[in-house]
Amino acid sequence: MNNINSNKREELLKALKARFEKNTNRHKGLQWAKVQAKLEGSNEKLWSLSEMERTGGEPDVVGHDSKTGEYIFYDCSAQSPAGRRNLCYDREALKSRKVHKPKNNAIDMADAMGIELLTEEQYRQLQKLGVFDTKTSSWIITPADIRKLGGALFADRRYDNVFVYHNGAESYYGVRGFRGELRV
Repeated sequence: MNNINSNKREELLKALKARFEKNTNRHKGLQWAKVQAKLEGSNEKLWSLSEMERTGGEPDVVGHDSKTGEYIFYDCSAQSPAGRRNLCYDREALKSRKVHKPKNNAIDMADAMGIELLTEEQYRQLQKLGVFDTKTSSWIITPADIRKLGGALFADRRYDNVFVYHNGAESYYGVRGFRGELRV
């Protein structure tokens, strides 16, 4: 089980609260006290949020699932998180590279952090809350039929529009990372 110490926990909660209060347009009608109470009940989720923060994701609440009672966090950094770039899409893609292998892949890194890559729908939802990835791009969940053929999807925002593209899953770039979702 992943835990964070009490000092880091307090620093993280303080940063999350400040971001929550600064960006009320992302979570209209939600109250920080309820989010914090939910967070304090889960050390593992706090650890995942600390990993999102540590890698530059600037996680923030973007919604509440009334069916499950979960609060939904997305990476809300202006550009794809700097600590999660230069990654190919998944383990299979990483293994297929013979030379110039990146250090990791997006799917495994997200899994190790306890988060999920955004889907295309979630990515588009995020872009309605602000302007993201104007200089970078982010891997998104790729449908199995595309992945089976060697491809993977990524998205960005250019010309005030959201674009979804394809690339070989083994590709990686200094400006391509991934954004994650965490439900608490």
